[in-house]
Amino acid sequence: MTVEIINPATGQVTYRHELMDAAAIEQRLQAAAEAFPRWAERSLQDRGAILKQIAGQLRARGDDLQQAMTSEMGKLKAEALAEVEKCATTCEFYADHAADYLKPQLIDTEAQRSYVRYEPIGCVFAVMPWNFPIWQVFRFLAPAFMAGNVALLKHASNVPQCADLILAVCRDGGLPDGVFDVLHIDNDQAADVLRDARVKAVTLTGSERAGRSIASNAGSQLKKSVMELGGSDAFVVLDDADLDKAVAAAVKSRFDNSGQTCIAAKRFIVVEAVADEFTRRFVEAAGERQYGDPNERATTLAPMARADLRDELHKQVQASVAKGARVLIGGEPIAGSHAGYPASVLDQVGPGMPAYDEELFGPVAAVIRVKDEAEALRVANDTRFGLGGSVWTRDPVRGESFAQRMECGAAFVNAIVKSDARLPFGGSKESGFGRELADHGIHEFMNIKTIYVA
Repeated sequence: MTVEIINPATGQVTYRHELMDAAAIEQRLQAAAEAFPRWAERSLQDRGAILKQIAGQLRARGDDLQQAMTSEMGKLKAEALAEVEKCATTCEFYADHAADYLKPQLIDTEAQRSYVRYEPIGCVFAVMPWNFPIWQVFRFLAPAFMAGNVALLKHASNVPQCADLILAVCRDGGLPDGVFDVLHIDNDQAADVLRDARVKAVTLTGSERAGRSIASNAGSQLKKSVMELGGSDAFVVLDDADLDKAVAAAVKSRFDNSGQTCIAAKRFIVVEAVADEFTRRFVEAAGERQYGDPNERATTLAPMARADLRDELHKQVQASVAKGARVLIGGEPIAGSHAGYPASVLDQVGPGMPAYDEELFGPVAAVIRVKDEAEALRVANDTRFGLGGSVWTRDPVRGESFAQRMECGAAFVNAIVKSDARLPFGGSKESGFGRELADHGIHEFMNIKTIYVA
């Protein structure tokens, strides 16, 4: 089967590739199985040295990676280059810190010696999305490599060149054959791979629908899984917030990557005492986002990754307006573009609207006005999602108390929600389960073994 890749900025087919057949899949599965024991026996120092070489290759091929991201899913040039650097620093972070994360933990018992030991489990199958096509992969790869695991990647169908470049970077960095490979396969083939006995675990970043399917498949096979799914993060503005900082953060968090970010602020919950002023400034700043060629420095709003995603977003906007939301800016596809949607702000958003109940995965912000802090907390938690959230206030003690009561995997006070190799990342409720990054991320796909010597 031939897959065509369409540049979202131009609408032109820029690349074609073939899906793998059963023989090619079998070869990579067997190579991973054979590579695992050799890779697991390598010392942490050896694995760390290779990971640092991979970091060097990421930087050396930054322009190639940027061009692939921009042509395949429309990412702004500056954002793409920043993504590559984040991957490189994360590789270096795990190379430097894995020894501390994986050292045996001595436990004081009546035994002569008792401790917890961390052991790799084998081949981890990763199903990754298109919105951060390099970072999402290295977010799992760096800790997986340092843990001694091997990995197979099924990347999103619209970023095959990104997947192949990641493989080239790893091989040029000295990663042995079989330790990592790419599978250009469809969803049915992916389900078969997950059922293969040589695959020991799966990690997914993607939609709720994909998460339910893959988690169900993994569960039926009694295989460990980590699910990082959708989010509808609350951005709560309390009555004492610094509006200059809050507005600047709101625009960045909502419209960077054309709003196609799981942890982007999506629901702007604003206390009525400052709602008019915040909304006025927010709309003004959103209007400064300039749509255009993602390769040009002047462009500050990229196209969405695909035209069908843009169309689905617009249906959510229309349905919300039909139920009473007001469009303050934007709200219509950009004329003459293939997948362009403007920076948009909806006001008077409430329950029963897609902008309130669903994830808007694109450059549309939903303003929800509330009476006070108590109602702000209730609305922030009134969602089936639980990925991230932020609260804005001049009182950090008040903010921390609010953050502790938010039902999500990460709550930030006076800062944009972001992923950081030093901090665990993941969600609650229907945003998934398990954690990536930090020590929690490296432990997810390891056998946590108790040793007891009487």
